[in-house]
Amino acid sequence: MSLDRFYPIFDSSDWLERTLPLGVTLVQLRIKDTPEAELRAVMARAQALCRRHGAVLVVNDHWRVAIELSCDWVHLGQEDLDAADLPAIRRAGLKLGISTHDHAELDRAMSLSPDYVALGPVYPTILKKMKWQRQGLERVTEWKRLIGDLPLVAIGGMSVERAAGAFQAGADIVSAVTDITLHADPEARLRQWIEATR
Repeated sequence: MSLDRFYPIFDSSDWLERTLPLGVTLVQLRIKDTPEAELRAVMARAQALCRRHGAVLVVNDHWRVAIELSCDWVHLGQEDLDAADLPAIRRAGLKLGISTHDHAELDRAMSLSPDYVALGPVYPTILKKMKWQRQGLERVTEWKRLIGDLPLVAIGGMSVERAAGAFQAGADIVSAVTDITLHADPEARLRQWIEATR
């Protein structure tokens, strides 16, 4: 399965309703602080929407729900890895993406045979408070050299205008959040992303 070069991340299935018809084929649903019963319903809706549109859904963090719903992908941050049952994830056939921010985290991720590695924040990000400073394009190039053929996702402060530089530096996939969700016209911005990455 080859992944699309454009990888938006959203916090509700409503965003999937809006963006999947426009051509999004790889999307992550990152939902925090939601009761599990409600979360399961949201994820089931997202899974149905993605299947209808032929898109790949990546479930952030909630690996148990991803297994229950027979999802294809789960994304885990470093803290999530501490609590995740990785053998159960693999037994369920889930593909695994892992966030990394420094060499120790990359070493840990690579020891787990991930299906992609994410590096961030490439640029300063307003999405969440992070202890890591801007990684920069040089780190993107270094990470790609270290992981070889494994897909590398560049995330953090990414915009349409910065996408080309990330690809040139070695990223295989560029992920965006607020560049779309906080845009005055998210659908128009999404079309620009698709044009810039295909």
